[in-house]
Amino acid sequence: MESPAEPRVAVAVQNLPPGYFALVMATGIISLGLHLEGVDVLSMVLLVIAVVAFVILLVLTLWRGIRYPRRVVDDFSAAHNGFAFFTFVAGTNVLGSRIAAGGGTVILPLVLLGVSFAAWIVLGYVIPGLVIGRHQGADILSGLNGTWFIWSVASQSIAVLAASLEPKMPEGISDALSIIAVLSWGIGLILYGVIGCAVVIRLLTRGIPAAELGPPYWVTMGAAAITVLAGSRIVEMSDTAMVSVVRAPVAAAAVVFWAFATWLIPALFGIGVWRHAIKKVPLRYEAALWSMVFPLGMYAVGGIYLGDADDLPIVGWIGGRFLWVALAVWAVVLVWMLVTLVSSARKTQPAR
Repeated sequence: MESPAEPRVAVAVQNLPPGYFALVMATGIISLGLHLEGVDVLSMVLLVIAVVAFVILLVLTLWRGIRYPRRVVDDFSAAHNGFAFFTFVAGTNVLGSRIAAGGGTVILPLVLLGVSFAAWIVLGYVIPGLVIGRHQGADILSGLNGTWFIWSVASQSIAVLAASLEPKMPEGISDALSIIAVLSWGIGLILYGVIGCAVVIRLLTRGIPAAELGPPYWVTMGAAAITVLAGSRIVEMSDTAMVSVVRAPVAAAAVVFWAFATWLIPALFGIGVWRHAIKKVPLRYEAALWSMVFPLGMYAVGGIYLGDADDLPIVGWIGGRFLWVALAVWAVVLVWMLVTLVSSARKTQPAR
């Protein structure tokens, strides 16, 4: 006899948002920031939470792909949330970067880099191909939103982990990682510009309703911030042929993107106030909120690294202070998520 819990779990798996790996991204990057600031006990707690969340989400995602392949294909080809699948790539690399920062074995981070790199290559062709194949012109533009920037974030996350591992590797592997880091950083940079232009075109030609200006648009800032982090890590890499060519322009670009990310924070906060206080869009828990938490943590960590890499102590100080803002928001969203899940479970319990 089928238990009442089984249908509820099946429905949850069937409707699992493809962007839920942003939970791992947010938790992992704040854990990394706490490690950099010397708050090791709390950093380890968040690392454990990130690992547990990663494993659970990986199992649920594989289950969903096997049990509900049609729903997965539909999500892949949906302009409004297809690019959210790139949260798996970014989450894997953020987790790998945190593990690598612990100073232990590099084997697990290297394996995570290999998995994420393969997923990045496949998704980078499959998702745009399906979206363009199923939608045309105006349909694509109407579905374009902040989740598209996760494609750029995923590219930069490859650069972050590759650059983190490069100094710890023998010469042959080190050279390969330096190429991967610079290549993915450059691709992420171009994607950020292209997607940004597309969002501006949609804003100017079609407008964006308040209901759609949700947490994913914070990824606009997160993509800029991870560009800062990736650039800072590349600047600190060994003096390989590839790195020698790009070190100076990458360092300059990191500062520019940090300035732009800083400028975006008040703008995004203002949009949130306008959306909820003026336009009265209900404020409730949704998985996309983790796409807001991650940029806050990434801005902090990017500032900490940039301050060290380019000898900009004021930037590092700002990053260190902002980390506690990100941690506070993370805690609020985590509690909100748990309360929502428990409440939903109670509402679906059968009457006795």
